[in-house]
Amino acid sequence: MAEKTAGSAVRITEALRADILGGLLRPGERIRQEVLAERYGASRLPVRDALRSLEAEGLVILVPNTGAWVAKLSLDECQEVYQVRERVEPLLLRMSVPGLQQSALDRLLPLVEAMRGAAHVEEFLALDREFHMLTYSGAETTMLGELVERLWNTTQHYRRAFALLGTERTARGIHLEHELLALAILRGDVEDAGRVLLGHIRTTRLELSRHPEVFHVLDGA
Repeated sequence: MAEKTAGSAVRITEALRADILGGLLRPGERIRQEVLAERYGASRLPVRDALRSLEAEGLVILVPNTGAWVAKLSLDECQEVYQVRERVEPLLLRMSVPGLQQSALDRLLPLVEAMRGAAHVEEFLALDREFHMLTYSGAETTMLGELVERLWNTTQHYRRAFALLGTERTARGIHLEHELLALAILRGDVEDAGRVLLGHIRTTRLELSRHPEVFHVLDGA
């Protein structure tokens, strides 16, 4: 029975994670346990386990005796998270580059080109996440990798908003930054790669700061 409950929790966690990261569930939107239990043909126990797992990933907020909501950020909170990302992701990249497998290195430039040719925002976001997580895949860390993934999760909705806000000129800049980052990594130049990455993250933060209305539009409360 415990094994069945654990399997159900994993299945619900994966489905909910995909719905949140894919934008089907909006920041601040209520997640009702009874609805999930009925949808997945499960009891409340695996639903609660799934929600606790997603809370640990930064995707869900649980309020005791009240309920669960998709995590959301205010403009100030988002700015703070991005400033943390500007500092910790170049560090993670520095730790990762020497340990990157050749298969990962061979994938970087094809991903840059795939992002350039992405037909819609969700395709771009999936490729963007794959690209950056691949650049971090050579690092052996006890906590930094998990922290970065959590920060990415909490800002997923706002990266989507940034991509939708962007002009053609902004898009060209993003693609160029991805190419410069890939080339620096391929050269093994961790200093240059770190500088490009910091600027890449900062670009999103500054653009979002110019569009505070995004945080009201995204709020599904």
